[in-house]
Amino acid sequence: MKGFKNAKVYVEGQGIVKTNIGFEDGKIAYIGDDCSNIEAIAEIDQNQVIVPGFIDQHIHGAAGSDAMDGTVKDLSNIACAVAKEGTVGFLATTMTQSPENITKAMEAVKEYKSTVREEGAEVIGIHLEGPFISTKHIGAQPLEYVAAPSVEVFAKYEEASGNNIKLVSMAPEVEGAEELVKYLSSKNIVASIGHTDATYAAIDKAIENGAKNITHTFNAQKALHHREIGTVGTALLRDELNCELICDTIHVSVPAIKLVVKSKPHNKVTLVTDAMRAKAMPDGESELGGQVVIVKNGEARLKDGTLAGSVLKMNDAVKNVVTKCGVPFTDAIDFATINPAANLGIDDKLGSIKVGKNASVTVLNGDFSVAMTVRDGNVIYKA
Repeated sequence: MKGFKNAKVYVEGQGIVKTNIGFEDGKIAYIGDDCSNIEAIAEIDQNQVIVPGFIDQHIHGAAGSDAMDGTVKDLSNIACAVAKEGTVGFLATTMTQSPENITKAMEAVKEYKSTVREEGAEVIGIHLEGPFISTKHIGAQPLEYVAAPSVEVFAKYEEASGNNIKLVSMAPEVEGAEELVKYLSSKNIVASIGHTDATYAAIDKAIENGAKNITHTFNAQKALHHREIGTVGTALLRDELNCELICDTIHVSVPAIKLVVKSKPHNKVTLVTDAMRAKAMPDGESELGGQVVIVKNGEARLKDGTLAGSVLKMNDAVKNVVTKCGVPFTDAIDFATINPAANLGIDDKLGSIKVGKNASVTVLNGDFSVAMTVRDGNVIYKA
């Protein structure tokens, strides 16, 4: 079997140990002291560590492509780009747009997933961000396409996607949201609270109906106030809610990141990039949902200064959490691996290194750069 010999590996339940790991039929088949049956994919030096492959549940695009472009070619381009940052699976994330454009994006993912693909990260499914959001917190979402939450409308997108929608960002306080949250919960689709003016009471009701995630915590949501803790305060207070964090130290400051990590249970913090097509591209003019975006010095903003997604790479998000926020290395890895996997209900296959799980791992150098990414036993990136 192929695999790695005499390597430092972050093994589920053991921490980082020196061991051997073998892959067969796309799965992790062996972890232990005997390396006699393992054919090494690559030599691993003492400064490298093998960790579970990263999972990005909120990413719009990269390398000049966006999920809203609605083509198999663009999805493949994104998949290959994120493999370079250690990501083995992601949710192709849409945005508030016309029903026609959203439907086109749904159909592209359905087509993409209809064929087994060995290149790039896996498109696990879709994160439908909007159009069911609050007009008070649109962020970089186009106001003209904001729509009222509707089970009927969502069901059309669900059908167009081939039932590949895994997570929906929405405002739970808007009329019609209660029925949609209940519907999503009944289908095991994650209802996520985002782009919202929700109060504690509104979120309390949403949790009761099955909501369990907060979209890019702190960003585009009702702030904390001592007489109404709003979306941010409720996100920190309620242990049921998984908090997404864009850890580029632009969207969220270092003290704010520390506050979330300190406030939340270990398994309820998830790193996301919320990256747009300008990721892995030179600074300059880009595009998001038909809007001009200016990218400069690692920041992507609309012409009016509004943050328009990020150009963050997942390995850099992990690095920031460790080096700037003082989070232990393995905790930061969990935030990018097992936590999103559990949130999406795919932790039986991804998110940790354990016999029987998918052979999807990342080899990190000591400086957090990526040496190699392996998905289902196949090398999808090598530096």
